[in-house]
Order: sequence, then structure tokens, then C-alpha cells
Amino acid sequence: MNAQRFARIQEMLALRQHDLTVCMEQVHKPHNVSAVIRTADAVGIHEVHAVWPSERMRTMVSASAGSNSWVKVKTHRNIAQAVTHLKDRGMQVLATNLSARAVDFREIDYTRPTCILMGQEKTGITAEALALADCDIIIPMVGMVQSLNVSVASALILYEAQRQRQNAGLYQRRHSLLDEEEQQRLLFEGGYPVLARVAKQKGLPYPHINAQGEVEADADWWASMQATGKKK
Repeated sequence: MNAQRFARIQEMLALRQHDLTVCMEQVHKPHNVSAVIRTADAVGIHEVHAVWPSERMRTMVSASAGSNSWVKVKTHRNIAQAVTHLKDRGMQVLATNLSARAVDFREIDYTRPTCILMGQEKTGITAEALALADCDIIIPMVGMVQSLNVSVASALILYEAQRQRQNAGLYQRRHSLLDEEEQQRLLFEGGYPVLARVAKQKGLPYPHINAQGEVEADADWWASMQATGKKK
């Protein structure tokens, strides 16, 4: 990894918003999953959440979910498990849903720890999820359409969140708030993708990346990397 690549990854890690995320409830069309994750990466989200209750659904979207190596996708069996996990982390859970209690998405304070809950393409957010959410939000529309594509809606809301956080100085950090192990993983996989792929195939631990962006590993590790066949 050259110095420019190392500096770029470090900058990205420092700007990651560890307390802003999206939860996709049964969003199952691969192009929508990919688009939501791509937008999440663009605004500095480190981890998104997904509820895919069936094996068929998980299989169908797993490739799309894993296509962006910079954003982790944490899956949950059901929405109750997902919301409990998010609220345990102190997050407000906002459901994109037209209701009597819904507020304009721009009125929300996104500088708070926040999860934006997006529903399935055809049926929207389930009644169970709506009951668990803290607030319903809407995107005002003055035309004839009644809804937006899930990836478009998530992009609008996430960029409003980014705008507010930018104004609040939350993108001005010089050091990442992610834990050291996660930073090391991203530095190795992003800076040395070929080595990372081989290490993963062989079942070898990732080496340490030092302050200069160099791999620090002993001779045994390098020998194992160069040996043919997988680690026994």
C-alpha cells in the first residue's frame, strides 16, 4: 500500500459515523440492497443492519450485501432482535412511514445516535416494526406519486443526516472512533486486498498494520502465506 492509499483509508476511518445506521426490513431486491449500502458508504456509515427472516431471502441478497467491502452488514432473524440491538446502543429508531404521527424527515435531529428503518419494497414496514420505532418520518411529495424507491428514500434521509452532522462538526475528526481491531481489518483488506484474500483462504490471522501503513508479520506468517495449499 502506498502512502496516498494509506492516508485515504485513514481519513475514511476518521470520518466514519459509528452511531448512524440503516436497518433494511426484508428489503430483498439485490439492486436496492446494493444501492442502500453504497449510499451508506458515501455518507460515512460503517455498519448497516438487515432483517432477512428466510433462508431464501438471505441467499438471494447475500452477494449484493457483500459487494461493498467497506460497509459491514449485520443480519438479524427478526425485527424485534434488530431494534433491541439498536436501542441497546442508545439509538433512536425512525420508521419511514406515512401516518398521523409522522413528521417531515428534515425536522429530526440526526446528530443523535440514529437508525433509519426502511421497509420492504412492496409492503413497506411491518406493523411490528412500526410499533417498535420511536418516530415515523415522511418525505413530503407534491406530485402524483405516493412513494419513492427504497434506495432513493434512504439516500435523501441519509444526506440530510450528513448535512446536519457536517454542520455540527461530526465529520471533522482526525482519529477514528471505531475499535482498533476493526480499523486494522479495514486497513489490511483495503490496503492489501490480495494478501487479505490469501490469508482468508488459508485461515491465517491478519497481521498488524503499523503507523506507516506497512505489514508487520513474522517469518512463519510469510512462509505460511507463500506455501501451497490451505493451513491445516
